[in-house]
Amino acid sequence: MTREYDVLVVGGGTGNNVAAAAADAGLETALVEKGPLGGTCLNRGCNPSKMLIQAATAANHVREAGKFHVDATLDGVDFAAVVDGMDETLSALADGMEAGYRGKEGLTIYDDEAAFVDERTVEVGGERVSGERVVVAAGSRPLVPPIDGLDEVDYLTSTDALYLREQPDSLVVMGGGYIAVELGYFFESMGTDVTVIEMMDSLVPREDPEVAEAFTEIARGRHEVYTGHRVTAVEPDGDGVRVHAETEGGEAVAVGGDELLVALGRRPNTDTLNVEAAGIETDDAGFVVTDDRLRTSAEGVWAQGDIADNAMFKHSGDHETEVTVANVVHEEGATVDFAAMPHAIFTEPQIAGVGRTEAELEEAGVDYEVGHQSLPETPMGRAKKLEEGFVKVLAAPDGEVLGCHILGYEASTMIHEVVVGMRRGEGTVEDIADTIHAHPTLNKAVEYAFDELA
Repeated sequence: MTREYDVLVVGGGTGNNVAAAAADAGLETALVEKGPLGGTCLNRGCNPSKMLIQAATAANHVREAGKFHVDATLDGVDFAAVVDGMDETLSALADGMEAGYRGKEGLTIYDDEAAFVDERTVEVGGERVSGERVVVAAGSRPLVPPIDGLDEVDYLTSTDALYLREQPDSLVVMGGGYIAVELGYFFESMGTDVTVIEMMDSLVPREDPEVAEAFTEIARGRHEVYTGHRVTAVEPDGDGVRVHAETEGGEAVAVGGDELLVALGRRPNTDTLNVEAAGIETDDAGFVVTDDRLRTSAEGVWAQGDIADNAMFKHSGDHETEVTVANVVHEEGATVDFAAMPHAIFTEPQIAGVGRTEAELEEAGVDYEVGHQSLPETPMGRAKKLEEGFVKVLAAPDGEVLGCHILGYEASTMIHEVVVGMRRGEGTVEDIADTIHAHPTLNKAVEYAFDELA
């Protein structure tokens, strides 16, 4: 027997907001989520990592107090207490969210895994559940590629690393993307010896090349970094692990550590859902293919969040949720708009960007000009005694802003005036350069960079 609903939502991350909106609109709704509500961001990603990183930055502020002639010493870090505090805070939020949802009229929560067995029908814990309209929002999980010997050692994924109570003396990180560098920064700041191995020529290789190169040098000053090295094998080494890697030219290294963190990206959870049974098309990487209304190839099925073929950012998922609610719940025919999608990396210094990078413009053969401003050479940069960081603007000869990339203190906040200009203004250099910026904020650096091109 199949239990039928008006709306079936598979995934309780951004999908929980779709389910709530459907129930509030009077639609009989089912929400399937095995883990705690809130998805990756609340439980296994953005929220826990940023709470841990704040502790790391606090420790570094104490270490750097001498720059301001303040006599301060860091006597130690209660690593387990940092993690416990994060866990207690976020667990309470997840529990409160679930309690609220379970009490919502018209909403039924299935606390189990789902797999499609037919069009718009899933099997959950031995029961079949279907929806007239279905939203697939089952997210992603850490990617663990087949590496010789990896299955013979204990290793951490980002999920494990965020909730590790016992601080390792040494940690080897496989990967150099945003997850790898954020967690590397956290553990190093807490006092762990960190080694990072990345197969590309720089860390954060998807960033603008100038940002990636500068950040890689900053990271080298903190811990051991091997770029241009592909991991070939992993083996036990006493109570720890040993990682073997080599360059394209055959130069080999072997690095040991107490713990190994595999941070090589994330993969969509489509393989666990048997989406083929529902006629849902996926791309070569396994992401659900969607159109500009987030419809899939299957009639009456939408997809959003990490599992869909769009940006894997929580803020992208939030935007997609608005579109999904409009289309699934209210049948409005709304479309997504991913123009000027920002992103940020919360190391110290932070990294933030919007639009295209210089490498992308060169590859596309697009004419562009560059505006540049060093953060240490601004009034607030001098006040904060910043030693690195810059704002880089990429613009077309006619003044259209093509991209902006920031490396530096609070870059994640500074980028937003450029995002607003690119999304809501005419998107020109003058839009930013002519804006009156409060002096002596760090955002004066944004103004100065745009002034170079105005």
